[in-house]
This record gives sequence, C-alpha cells and structure tokens, in this order.
Amino acid sequence: MTDDREDEPTLFMSLAGSLWFPLLFFFGFLFCYMLPFHSPSPHDVRVAVSPPAVADRLGPALDRQAPGAFEVIPVRDAAAARKKILNREAVAAYSVEGPATATLATAKADGTFLEQAATSTFTAVAKQGGQHIRTVELVPTAKGDVTGTGLFYLSMAWNIAPYIAVMMLMRAVTLSRRAKILALAAMGAFMAVVGFYVALAMDVVPNKPIAIVYGFLITQAVAQFAYGLVPFVRQFLPGVAITLFVLFSIPSSGGAIPYQLVPGFFRALHPVLPLGNLLDALHGLFYFGNEGLLRPTLVLCAWGVAGLALTGFGAYLQHRKAAKAEPGATAEQELVEDPTFEAPVPHPVSPAHHEHFGDVVPGLVGTVRTSAGEPVPDALVTVLATGGRQLMRTRTDDEGRYAAAGLPEDFVTVLLLARGHTPAVARVLLTAGRTHRQDFVLETPVHGAHPA
Repeated sequence: MTDDREDEPTLFMSLAGSLWFPLLFFFGFLFCYMLPFHSPSPHDVRVAVSPPAVADRLGPALDRQAPGAFEVIPVRDAAAARKKILNREAVAAYSVEGPATATLATAKADGTFLEQAATSTFTAVAKQGGQHIRTVELVPTAKGDVTGTGLFYLSMAWNIAPYIAVMMLMRAVTLSRRAKILALAAMGAFMAVVGFYVALAMDVVPNKPIAIVYGFLITQAVAQFAYGLVPFVRQFLPGVAITLFVLFSIPSSGGAIPYQLVPGFFRALHPVLPLGNLLDALHGLFYFGNEGLLRPTLVLCAWGVAGLALTGFGAYLQHRKAAKAEPGATAEQELVEDPTFEAPVPHPVSPAHHEHFGDVVPGLVGTVRTSAGEPVPDALVTVLATGGRQLMRTRTDDEGRYAAAGLPEDFVTVLLLARGHTPAVARVLLTAGRTHRQDFVLETPVHGAHPA
C-alpha cells in the first residue's frame, strides 16, 4: 500500500517541473516588459547642436533639467549637425539660425518614441529662448511603415520562428545531428527570402534584397545557438531560449521602444543580443547609407559560430560518454535529445531518481528480485499499451531497478524477461500526478529457459 507521505515529494517535484515554465513567462513579462516599458525616459540621447556657443549653454541647462537624458555634441553649423544624423552619430540635430529661428532635424527611422522625446524637449528649449522652431524629418521610414515598428515585426518573425523550429526538430529523433543543422539552415534561408519579399510587398521595407543576408544571419544565430544548448541545459532549453531571445531581447532591441528610453540593464544588452543587432543592421542598410554595419554583422555571425561550436562540443562529450559506456561505439552514434520539453513520449529514465528540481519524474518504477531477495540485473522490461502495441523497452540496473516516464494515463502491460528465470507479466493502471510501483519477485530459475 502506498504511503501518501511518500507521494508528497514526488507530487511537489512534478508540480514544480510542470509550472516553472509558465511562471518564468509570468515574472518575465512583469520585469522584462512592464518594468522597462511602463515609463520610458531618455538616457544619453545624442543630439548635435550648432553653433558651438549654443551647445555650450544648452548642455549644462539640459543636465540640470534632466540629468543624463541628453548628450549634446557641439558642431560648427546646421549642415554638420545633419551629417551627424546621417552618420548615425546623433539621433537629432538642433540648430539656432538667428535670434528668432531654430531648426530641429530628426530621424523617424531611429524610432518614433525617440523622435517625440527629442521634439518635445527641444520645442520647450526653443520656446524658452523666444525662438520659433521648425522641424525637419531627415530620415523617414518606408511608406508602409507609418508607425516605424513594421521593421521590428519582420525582425521578430526572423527571431522567434527559428527557436520554435529547434523545439519541433527535437521530436525528430530519427534525424542525425548533421541533418538537423542543415534543416535549420534551409529553413532559415526560406524564412529570410519569404519574410523580406512579404515585407516589401507591404511597403514595410525599401527594395534592398541584401537584407535577406541579415535575415538569414539572425535565423542561424538563434537556431544554431539554441540547438547547441540542448546537451547542456536539457529540459530547461525552453526557459533558457525564451529568456535570451524573447524576454531579454525584445526590450533591449530598440524595436518596440528605442533602447535609449529603457533602463540601463536592457541598454547594456542591446549591442550583445541578436535582435538588437539585426535592427541596427537593417536601419543602417535601409535608411543610413550602410553606416554602422560592421558591429551588428560580426555579432550575428558570432552567435551562429558559437552555436555550431556548442553543438560540436556537445557531440564530443556525448560520443566520449557513449564510448565509455559501450567500448567500440562509433562517432556516428548520437544520443537522443531529452524529450521532456516536448509532448510526453514513453522513454526510460534513470532508476536512481533523487527528485531534484528539473529531473524527469517517472510514472512507473519497480525492482526485480529473486524469491531469495537478490536483485536481478539486466532483465528486459517491455511496456505494452492496450492492444499490445509496444510503448518502450528498458533493462534493470545492477540493483534490479527500472523506471519509465511519458507513459499514457491508461492500463499498461509490463512484461519481464530475465535470463534463466520464468517470464513475468503485470497489468498496471497509470494515473496523472503519481509514480506507480510495479515490483517483480521471480520464481526459482528454470533450466533451459530462453534468454532475455
């Protein structure tokens, strides 16, 4: 008879293992979306100001009103100020052209929120100086991207879909590692081409097909890195990948809200994570005459290369482990990835289950012993579904133990074959949230019995 107190740790670990992912989303959206987006304010926004005498007065005044919000760059005249925008060295240019006139040049391509922040601030500055301000849109977005966020949504499609592709490929256990890498590359190429031409048809992007290269680079940065993480984070892959490529990437990307308007932690992530670098590259390619492409190009390539390196290192560790377990194992033997983050699939698990957080909680466990109480190692355990379909097979360890997870909530038949012993069979009803035990006590060995 099962002691309910013995079930409590198993039930707790089962609940913890099932609910950590939705809780990650819950707290992730609270602290990675509501926190940075609820009250955006400028930080270190670079503005070119001419003439230098105006810049010298304006810089300290802005620091007193909004410390750290704007960085004033003195330039000699209005032309030099506008050039700073086109070279991506400033996001706005403020020029005083006379005692009653000032001009503010902005770049909508840098983000409408940033444009609005600069406009509201420098309109107030001009009013205080008794000047009439004229605004000039120096770098508009594509005509189909009215709000300036269309490019962000295209980038999101290229950023999130590759991670989902990795999740789905984890179920294709018959595919080799090489086949999965090639499949991710082929899907990335498809997404890059189709995504660009759909956006072009909607007038969201200018007609510059070189952007397809950057679409492909981010799909591989995300897909290959996520795939490379599989042997190291196992069932926690969804949480790790979502944290990197969604919870941290979106607030720091500058797509929804310019990164200059979010807290320092996310501003620091902007030049590191793939999504922000993709947006920087596309803005430079589409709107700023290819300025500032070097860093985002190198970062995107680095993520992809790092992913391939992780995959290679993980393969090396798996092959070495397989060779130790089975001398003579070849490098082509690839261990199946942990299926616990996908739909339940019947599979054996380690009988030495310690109920640590993140461990797979088995649905069926048992011990095989002789009538004298001796463990029976290497016995073949086969679990059959109703109707006789085989669900899985495993063998007992040196202490005669076996364990299985991912089994259906239904009656199953457990068939036991042990060398030199009479076969045994049991029928077990499995239910959700419990680990069911089915032990076997074998009869006296039978001479001539078929080997397992």
